[in-house]
Amino acid sequence: MNLSSNNITGVTASRSREGVYIAAAKNVIVVALFISINYINGTLVHTFSKHQIFSMNPRYILFIHMVLNDMLQLTVSVLLFVLSYVFFTINACICCSLVTLAALTTQNTPLNLVCMATECFIAVFLPLRHAQLCTIRRTYTLIGLIWLVSSAAIIPDVLIALATEPLEYFLSRVFCVRDNIFPKLIEKVHVYNIVFLVLVWLVLFYVYVKILVAAKGANADAKKARDTVLLHAFQLLLCMLTYIAPVLKRSLFLWFPGHYANALFVCYIVIQMFPRFLSPIVYGLRDKTFRQYLKRNMLFKKIKTKSVKPLHSLK
Repeated sequence: MNLSSNNITGVTASRSREGVYIAAAKNVIVVALFISINYINGTLVHTFSKHQIFSMNPRYILFIHMVLNDMLQLTVSVLLFVLSYVFFTINACICCSLVTLAALTTQNTPLNLVCMATECFIAVFLPLRHAQLCTIRRTYTLIGLIWLVSSAAIIPDVLIALATEPLEYFLSRVFCVRDNIFPKLIEKVHVYNIVFLVLVWLVLFYVYVKILVAAKGANADAKKARDTVLLHAFQLLLCMLTYIAPVLKRSLFLWFPGHYANALFVCYIVIQMFPRFLSPIVYGLRDKTFRQYLKRNMLFKKIKTKSVKPLHSLK
């Protein structure tokens, strides 16, 4: 019996013991966290869209793309989580679409962080050419390339599955995880993830070391960029939790076979939800300009709410 079969059997046994109420409580917690996180991120997106100063700056465009990408990734992730508890198995075609979107958005985040770090690098070492190199048009082209590169990790899996699996397979019901929907390319995924993360870390490390050397002088911009790139490295560490999830789940199944569902729940909160909560908030609130406009928006809403009197007070 393979690992996927063991996981499904373990989850089924654990959930049958945990009871309906505990399963419902887990779904309520996840959905509540999901609404809270996406509300905060939605506030960041609203602040970005209300002020032209952000839409004309490549740095903020890349940042808000990361926020939108994380919102989409979290939405798909929570949907899969709830569906797995409510129905346990879903249609393979629907599962394939959701897994593909989840894989795309997961791959996008490290690439987006590297692009943001590179923009900092250009701002420090090529300040006179920054406006020429980092244009709005090139920034949106770069975002398109991010999605294109991420597609290379998952689209071949989809095409091979369409070419090799019978039609009945896509009409059947499966427990919706990537290893079940694309079982023939598991080793390829692991190799791709290792190579992908090594390249991302090499670029980020090179940028950080170069900026760190420049920051030893009196260059205030270099010191600020150093701190920013260090924050990107921290964000990337959080993203890497997603890539070690398969290994962690194997260990959890071996260590806690009788409480595998509970272990998976904690694992899901830490790996999927915590980084999406912390990463955009830390970066968005840390930026002085973004924080200033965010506070202004919140203050304006409070003043507007107070100025609107109830109808009964006007009588």
